[in-house]
Amino acid sequence: MASCETCQYAYIDEETGEALCDLNLDEDEVIRFSQSRSKECPFYKDGDEYKTVRHQM
Repeated sequence: MASCETCQYAYIDEETGEALCDLNLDEDEVIRFSQSRSKECPFYKDGDEYKTVRHQM
């Protein structure tokens, strides 16, 4: 399972220190996501912008 901390759509809440999702979903997407049995987030996008550079080295 991908970690929310490495997701491009995550931000860290200053009060709680938790990673929260900042992705704007419509009502249908929220319902589909909440009813999904899958542990994987379908909206996860790797936020590591240096991944390609490290791969080329």
